[in-house]
Amino acid sequence: MKNTNNFVGRNLYDLADFSKEEIISILKTTQAMKEINLRDYKKLPTLRGKTVCTLFFENSTRTKMSFELAANRLSADVVSFSASTSSLTKGESLQDTVYTLNAMGIDLYIIRHSCPGTPQLVNKYSGKPVLNAGDGRHAHPTQALLDIFSIWEKRGTLEGLKIAIVGDIAHSRVVRSNLIGMKKLGASVTVCAPKTLMPSKMEEVYGCTVDYDLKSALKDADVIMGLRMQLERQSEGLFPSLEEYTKRYVLSKETIKFAKKDALIMHPGPMNRGIEILPEIADSNQSIIIEQVANGVAVRMALIYLTLGGKI
Repeated sequence: MKNTNNFVGRNLYDLADFSKEEIISILKTTQAMKEINLRDYKKLPTLRGKTVCTLFFENSTRTKMSFELAANRLSADVVSFSASTSSLTKGESLQDTVYTLNAMGIDLYIIRHSCPGTPQLVNKYSGKPVLNAGDGRHAHPTQALLDIFSIWEKRGTLEGLKIAIVGDIAHSRVVRSNLIGMKKLGASVTVCAPKTLMPSKMEEVYGCTVDYDLKSALKDADVIMGLRMQLERQSEGLFPSLEEYTKRYVLSKETIKFAKKDALIMHPGPMNRGIEILPEIADSNQSIIIEQVANGVAVRMALIYLTLGGKI
């Protein structure tokens, strides 16, 4: 694989900063990385001597582990930062934390933080490229890329596909990044949720269709993506009860009948089984939820490889 890309040293804050052609280039690189992950021996020497820091200020299982696994498979050294055991608990600022890490020779930062815009601050303080692993409700571009890749791999294109995204739209950084990327690749996207979980001006800002009725939203859909019901938001009284939400919006055998027979079933995880999606759907032949997890490693390998300019 020749390194002829323009990604070297580039930040990934959100997919709005990338063209359709650049997203497709990432998908093609991901495909090559996935082939490597299917080998018995999965490790490459391509980034030997490079150091990647995972800077996570929020809990994470899939994203953090897949980033660290991706960096390890490319032979980069990985420094795993934990905010709860760091000097931040003693009052150290983010700026001084980054200065300290930078002095240790970090080449790439991967950050998750509850505050939107924090990846930009890390880049400002470090002068090193940053990959956004989720910042507040703003963006989660690597999740969107793995979702898009999972569809692209199965269907060959997103052009002309109808994608229905169902769940807690209001609090989801995943859906915002997906809407940007999916629309750039030519998909038609419908978002569906109770009115209390639907932000205003979604059509105007993202060019999607808003529907509050599940059956209508799923009609003739090529792809159905469920979103996690964020149970911590229940205290906000956004809908009467989980039972009421499930009654109207759960993905089940009955509700997905309105989509195309071969519709792909997706979920970014973690799932609340029995609330936003029933096991009969999550574990069905149409589900590619587990494949999404595997594709997450390949996508993050591709991004680390492209950003650090590795050559295979």
